[in-house]
Amino acid sequence: MHLTAERLDRISPSLTIAISSKARALKAAGRDIISLSAGEPDFDTPQFVKDAAIKAIQDGETKYTDVAGTPALRRAVADSFMRDYGIDYKPEEVIISTGGKQVIFNAMVATMNAGDEAIIPTPCWVSYPDIVSLADGTPVFVPCGQNNGFKLRAEDLEAAITPKTKWFMLNNPSNPTGAAYSAEELRAICDVLLKHPDVWIFTDDIYGKLAYDGFKPATIVQVEPKLRERTITMNGCSKAYAMTGWRIGFAGAPVQLIKALDKLQSQSTSNTSSISQAAALAALTGPQGFIDEMVEVYRQRRNLVCDMLNQAKGLTCHKPEGAFYVFPSVHGCIGKTTKGGTLIKDDESFVIALLEEEGVAAVHGAAFMYPGHFRISYATDTASLVEACTRIQRFCAGMV
Repeated sequence: MHLTAERLDRISPSLTIAISSKARALKAAGRDIISLSAGEPDFDTPQFVKDAAIKAIQDGETKYTDVAGTPALRRAVADSFMRDYGIDYKPEEVIISTGGKQVIFNAMVATMNAGDEAIIPTPCWVSYPDIVSLADGTPVFVPCGQNNGFKLRAEDLEAAITPKTKWFMLNNPSNPTGAAYSAEELRAICDVLLKHPDVWIFTDDIYGKLAYDGFKPATIVQVEPKLRERTITMNGCSKAYAMTGWRIGFAGAPVQLIKALDKLQSQSTSNTSSISQAAALAALTGPQGFIDEMVEVYRQRRNLVCDMLNQAKGLTCHKPEGAFYVFPSVHGCIGKTTKGGTLIKDDESFVIALLEEEGVAAVHGAAFMYPGHFRISYATDTASLVEACTRIQRFCAGMV
């Protein structure tokens, strides 16, 4: 008799975490490793947010809250949706969860039945397909090429929709590519969705505040309010507020759907940490100027990394609009042999050899359902990025 359920066989451990673990093991063994594999801001949580958490502890805000979050935080989230996107969600149309990942998990488990399909543009974040599979759904991948800025074309979305389509999932800006959609670019996608009233929309806007050169990522309900009654608009504090470990994700959606997520969450985690909620309240309602300062640093790093990677022999790196990732192509390196004697057969052998020979940790594109590329996070200090890109240039130059 097998101990584990069959559903666990449908998924794999996160490959981004796997690469990070290998890098940590090499570092523990004394190797000089620069890890560019984790999607985590290197900035510290703002002091006023920390202070709010400390005060909450001192004031005894250490009890259970409502499963869906404290009234004050749900109201602040609703206000942030209005401030950032002009979407009028009521507090009862908002849920607070333990990170954005729980919002996605709850949404899929609460709504999908066996045979339901979820359309996922690729490259995509590693967890989307596995969460859909755990929920008995079927992920349907729609490739989005570098020649189109890694963005979904409306005609490709139309072609992917079938009578079994339950969800369309969009990450804007995207992990792993940094590709972001403007209101104009989302218009054509919204027009397709208007023609298919049985398709629900999940939009993951967790990187929405991290965009460069004046680019403004839009979101589905902002562009087409008629889609409001079948859309989940997800966001959180992890990326824009440098609060990954605090585990605060949230979503706006129709009350009926929020109640379903609340019901499921009541039997898993119950409420998100009361202290983290107090910190998130401060983050959303306090001064926001530090975000612009952080974005400017990221913009400079993006430009640096793109320029240096495009000088590496065999690599091609598209300059993205947002997030803190680049997703260069390794097609020019396939079939070559590294100085250390490794034949580069694919993106996975590229990143493993890069880690072992030059001590730079990145994540291969196949982890994001898009082979032939690799992901680098530039959410690390500039000096480390310069050194890492110098090593990548040397690694590529040594191939024959």
